[in-house]
Amino acid sequence: MDYPFNLTGILYFPKVKNRYEFQRNKIQLYCNEVFVTDSVEGILPEFLSLLHGVIDSPDIPLNVSRSFLQSDQNVKKISTYITKKVAEKLEELFKKDREAYEKNWDDIRVFIEYGMMSDPKFYERAEKFFLFKDTDDKYYTIEEYKTLIKENQTDKNKALVYLYATDKDDQYTNIENAKAKGYNVLMMDGILDPHFISAYEQKEGEKGDDNRAMFARVDSNTIDKLIVKDDKETASGLDDKQKETVKAAFEKVIDKVKFNVEFSNEGAEAAPVEVTQNEWMRRMKEMEQMGGGPMSFYGSMPDSYTLMLNTNSPVITGLLDKDEAAQEATIRQIYDLALLSKNLLKGKDLSEFVKRNLEKL
Repeated sequence: MDYPFNLTGILYFPKVKNRYEFQRNKIQLYCNEVFVTDSVEGILPEFLSLLHGVIDSPDIPLNVSRSFLQSDQNVKKISTYITKKVAEKLEELFKKDREAYEKNWDDIRVFIEYGMMSDPKFYERAEKFFLFKDTDDKYYTIEEYKTLIKENQTDKNKALVYLYATDKDDQYTNIENAKAKGYNVLMMDGILDPHFISAYEQKEGEKGDDNRAMFARVDSNTIDKLIVKDDKETASGLDDKQKETVKAAFEKVIDKVKFNVEFSNEGAEAAPVEVTQNEWMRRMKEMEQMGGGPMSFYGSMPDSYTLMLNTNSPVITGLLDKDEAAQEATIRQIYDLALLSKNLLKGKDLSEFVKRNLEKL
């Protein structure tokens, strides 16, 4: 470009081979082919410092301090203009060949998410070419996805609920349960996704009540409670006294430090026991483990889960008719099965589960 200043350069998105392979200082700044610096923080927006490439401009002064570069008005104009050009180029690529853009999305997504979180102006531009990917590997723009889920995934408070998974295998059953309800499930397995999800919720909320958004991982609650559409609740198959009896029986078997027991009124055909993990607590923990900060104590807290007992399952209601030994054996089996379904049954407990079931053959 030659107006309002002269600039020649090439920037590219490096292919990231693993979740933590991000290298800064890979953009070299030149003035008339004379090297100036490769430390571009403050000269370029932080998220663009993750790109690789070369920039050459006669408008960049030579032999000056880095602090001068950061305060020089020409350099600031270059920073703003490059951000604009990157956004325009991405939008052009998206519009020109969406299929090719989608094929590259997994490689460039982390950079775009970082830019959207750190630069409000880039966020506004990127809304046109940011893509959500679902568990069936289909891609949607933000507006396309809102249209897709609006009818079926709006809760009683008129918030759009974005269901998501982070691991197709570990959360397979939850994903299938959601699909059976007609819900769509996004794949949000990127390193920045916990942070991006919170930023997206905040940005949508700032647009007004009609744009309220809420993310919920598919295993953060039972399927009927992920998207609550009214205040009606399925009748419970247990009264309060029976619930106390069943809860006490479970607490003799389970790890009470790691799990707390709650009840849900699902259909009789639903699983008798389901392991869930609170969305907000888990998300805070993931965010702090990645970045630390003033609330870093979340990152060091142990994982905690909820054991949801289905009061309408014949397996749960049938516990009341068993003697103590049979009751404990049944609870141990369904508890271990619930843990196994979440990949939480490990070590000695897994070995004993396998041995116990082989003896029944």
